[in-house]
Amino acid sequence: MTHQMSQQFQHDILVIGSGAAGLSLALSLPAHLKIAILSKGELANGSTFWAQGGVAAVLDGSDTVQSHVEDTLVAGGGLCHEDAVRFTVEHSREAIQWLIEQGVPFTPDDDPAHNDSGFQFHLTREGGHSHRRIIHAADATGAAIFNTLLEQARQRPNIELLEQRVAVDLITARRLGMAGEDRCLGAYVLNRATGQVETFAARFTALATGGAAKVYLYTSNPDGACGDGIAMAWRAGCRVANLEFNQFHPTCLYHPQAKSFLITEALRGEGALLKLPNGERFMPRFDPRAELAPRDIVARAIDHEMKRLGIDCVYLDISHKPAEFVRSHFPTVHERCLGFGIDITRQAIPVVPAAHYTCGGVMVDAQGRTDVQGLYAIGETSFTGLHGANRMASNSLLECFVYGRSAAVHISEQLDSVSMPPNLPEWDASQVTDSDEDVIIAHNWDELRRFMWDYVGIVRTTKRLQRAQHRVRLLLDEIDEFYSNYKVSRDLIELRNLAQVAELMIISAMQRKESRGLHYTLDYPGLLDEARDTILAPPTFVG
Repeated sequence: MTHQMSQQFQHDILVIGSGAAGLSLALSLPAHLKIAILSKGELANGSTFWAQGGVAAVLDGSDTVQSHVEDTLVAGGGLCHEDAVRFTVEHSREAIQWLIEQGVPFTPDDDPAHNDSGFQFHLTREGGHSHRRIIHAADATGAAIFNTLLEQARQRPNIELLEQRVAVDLITARRLGMAGEDRCLGAYVLNRATGQVETFAARFTALATGGAAKVYLYTSNPDGACGDGIAMAWRAGCRVANLEFNQFHPTCLYHPQAKSFLITEALRGEGALLKLPNGERFMPRFDPRAELAPRDIVARAIDHEMKRLGIDCVYLDISHKPAEFVRSHFPTVHERCLGFGIDITRQAIPVVPAAHYTCGGVMVDAQGRTDVQGLYAIGETSFTGLHGANRMASNSLLECFVYGRSAAVHISEQLDSVSMPPNLPEWDASQVTDSDEDVIIAHNWDELRRFMWDYVGIVRTTKRLQRAQHRVRLLLDEIDEFYSNYKVSRDLIELRNLAQVAELMIISAMQRKESRGLHYTLDYPGLLDEARDTILAPPTFVG
């Protein structure tokens, strides 16, 4: 087989991922740096664009940093790192101010009674929060933020936005057999347009690839949420933490034609009620906060009622509110549901839980630094300690901005001490052939997501986890053999990463002998006296 030359690129900073975290990092770096932002598909395909609710921040005069911190600690089930929570919340107002300066069109406040501090934007309240502190752009906050930041990035001549680029693996000094301290030197990246694997060399590399909710059969996430950054960092020698905590959003639209459409938590914040098919409310039986309880409690309650009654879904009802209020506050949900024949001003919405957010991830510090020099992880890819055993609503976007900006400051401080990597070896495709067995990828993909949903879902048991572990190991062996013999494709790369992260999730879940937050097991229903993180270190980790 002919060895084809692949392109080589050099940038000061390589950002893998084009969502809120990656764009915030790039826009916060000095304008003279050459920056590449990679997107697996089109730029808008990440989770940020689809976020509906908003960003949690201390903005109201009656709210305090301490209150936001305490709410987060309570929702996190005793596992949040208080220093990370405080760091994030203390920087929340300046992060929002930065977004406003970028031009994000947040919804203005038309009711001064909501806010006595002179703040000009509407704040709503979501589950787990004791105050109105969610700033939003109607019910399409993610799209508003993403479109604004993307437009800013397009205006920067130093930022190169590259679509249809799928990162295959990180390039490290150790991988190349170089002496001295290990360091990330860039990444090998599949160009989907040419089918070639390109070499990206960079002084600094940031993983901003989002979470891994696509590991489950039912998810609110877009197709790209495959845990790519977590898997690549693990293979590069980075520790991961708390991957057993996978948040299931309580309310995804249940309809045969609806794919992954999330019904924002803000509906419950504005008074929507969860009901059984007979119209009976059930949340007050599970928690005194009822519909405003944290997501893990609400998702488990829905799961319980569905299994108890043998029903396909429950219902979220906001039809008791004035129709104009519903249409003006939730135009996206109203329009989307109307397309499926559901008028939410008059009818309840059929909903089910779906995998939504990966609370664990690559271990980082307050600057987003991983265990490998020159490698950063920000956003859902990372584990900062903010979310603990259960992420509180709307803290995730805040984390993207705070840590993206913090990483930018740290990178800026290191610029003079880090030079461009030497010429890196090209990707070697001389020993592989085109696959004529892609049915194997499709079958393994489906099998993985089904047993993760059945065995590592909202409610777990030791036996289910053992079955999942046995199956994922067989899959990993099959995938490794396939990967060694055939040319890489997006589907193969994603399957390889997803299976790796699934194994890490299963191992993490098996190590936690208690029920805490999002990890609920029938074999260990109680809490241990001491709350500890589940930290996994790869064989290549050098502590």
